[in-house]
Amino acid sequence: MSKIILITGASSGFGRLCANALAQAGYTVYASMRDITGRNAKQVMEIEQFARDHKVDLRPLELDVSDQASVDAAVEQVLKQDGRLDVIVHNAGHMVFGPAEAFTPEQLAALYDVNVISTQRLNRAALPAMRQQGSGLLVWISSSSAAGGTPPYLAPYFAAKAAMDSLAVSYSRELTRWGIETSIIVPGAFTKGTNHFANADKPEDEARAKEYDAGPYKDFGAKVQEAFAGIVPEDADVSAVATAVVEVVNAPPGKRPYRVHVDPTVDGSEVVNGVQDRVRVEMLNRIGLADLLTVKV
Repeated sequence: MSKIILITGASSGFGRLCANALAQAGYTVYASMRDITGRNAKQVMEIEQFARDHKVDLRPLELDVSDQASVDAAVEQVLKQDGRLDVIVHNAGHMVFGPAEAFTPEQLAALYDVNVISTQRLNRAALPAMRQQGSGLLVWISSSSAAGGTPPYLAPYFAAKAAMDSLAVSYSRELTRWGIETSIIVPGAFTKGTNHFANADKPEDEARAKEYDAGPYKDFGAKVQEAFAGIVPEDADVSAVATAVVEVVNAPPGKRPYRVHVDPTVDGSEVVNGVQDRVRVEMLNRIGLADLLTVKV
């Protein structure tokens, strides 16, 4: 039976690539995004054309991850149409770029809302159905910044991705007895093939940001982006992230990898995550909860 998959933030970047790849793998895929009749109408047309050209089951879906009512309505629509929901890909996210001090608290809160709290909204909407099914898979698109190298001027984004990764880890232990599996995909820095930097928000406190640019950090933002571009190999292919997601979904329940790194810059996150995850496993073994490490199939 074809799996029913819901992806957030599928208008572009990782989300769009994952939606296309999973549909081509034979699954029914809901490519969700906000404002499908407005700002993302062009993306919807492209998705529908892709579905026709490749004869796949790829469906655009209205879903604003910042609005619980919208999330609830989207999940209800999927369940009404297909009767089940097998896979959620938590991909929606947003980047900001600039000195941390120049971002207002409200900006930081908004960034956490999109990158972290949105996953809670979707989980609360979708997990009851998955728990009733006794099966499911949550795929979290994390970031190597949560454990690896963290260049300056991306602090709010890095902090939000670290929080999202931590939430994924905690959820993974609370869902295995329900038959729901977790896989965390950890992309490294990709400066081509996504719109992360192009669409990144800037600090709203422009005066504070100018103090940095007029002082010892003059032109620092441009230097950081140049440094990023310099360490990413020319052959780094952003579609490798989508390939990793497809391989996880294809794998049989109970055999899926807990964490998959797709990091062309090799920033050290695989080493750090390896140690952290092993320590967490050892703790569960020590307190007699080792069964939480394996999904109940």
